[in-house]
Amino acid sequence: MNQATPLADQRHPLDPEVLARVQGLALRASRVAEGVLAGLHRSARQGESVDFAEHKPYSPGDDLRHLDWRVLGRSDRLIVKRYETETNLRAMLAVDFSASMTYRSASLSKVDYGAILAATLASLLLRQGDAVGLHLLQARPLVLPPVGSPEHLKNIVELLQHRQAAGPTRLVAAAESTLAHTGQHGLLVLISDLLEPEENWLAALRMLAARGVEVMVLQVLDRDEVDFPFEDPAIFESLEDDRRLAVYPQGLRQAYRREFGNWLQSLRRQLAVPGASYQLAVTDTPPHRPLIQALHQARLGLRQRG
Repeated sequence: MNQATPLADQRHPLDPEVLARVQGLALRASRVAEGVLAGLHRSARQGESVDFAEHKPYSPGDDLRHLDWRVLGRSDRLIVKRYETETNLRAMLAVDFSASMTYRSASLSKVDYGAILAATLASLLLRQGDAVGLHLLQARPLVLPPVGSPEHLKNIVELLQHRQAAGPTRLVAAAESTLAHTGQHGLLVLISDLLEPEENWLAALRMLAARGVEVMVLQVLDRDEVDFPFEDPAIFESLEDDRRLAVYPQGLRQAYRREFGNWLQSLRRQLAVPGASYQLAVTDTPPHRPLIQALHQARLGLRQRG
């Protein structure tokens, strides 16, 4: 008689339940980074378009001396070679460390999950020679300016791992610090639940994209927030202020899901502008999956330098 395999052993190696048992953010991020790389390479083999930084499509005004004639001969595509001095960028990872990010219904809170996303991206960007900075968004923000040294990853991981999430959300500050530290041709990655009552942060991000900054938004939500599975009457308390609300979930669920879905669609629509991208990341999903989708959507790819 065959012995049944425990269900836990059948989980994906990057399932949040499995990652939660891995000690240390650095090791979690390392495993997720390998999953991202494997996923992107697999997509490339299957024919999906992944833009690598050493090449870009020809645009009027590009120097014809930099055309890749081998690619032209194989595919009739005009591709321009790019060089290391042209491809290095300055990136800011803005991670929401407000109190609402502490919510969890399973193994990882939103801030835990967001820290994994940020540390993974920092690892990948530093690996390809870019400068990476970190901005923890909370009432008392903390900013690490972009540095290109691989050793800088330790500083980023230490802050993500040991800073406590607290206070209200401060999303507009992400745009301000990005311009201050990267200029108009950098990268901003905003990792947040986007539960910000003030909507001027959207205008600030759109302004950044219009000025030449690449903006990638990763919205981190708990499954409870998406599905609203609650059954019994309860008092819902805000994590960021003293508001309390008596709720009868069964009578509210349909309207909640409709309004919440409309809000997500509105976010996607408002961030669907040149230079900006949006990706939803739910905390019960292996984190390499939304990262792969985000990289494809942002047309960044991963830079492979020989």
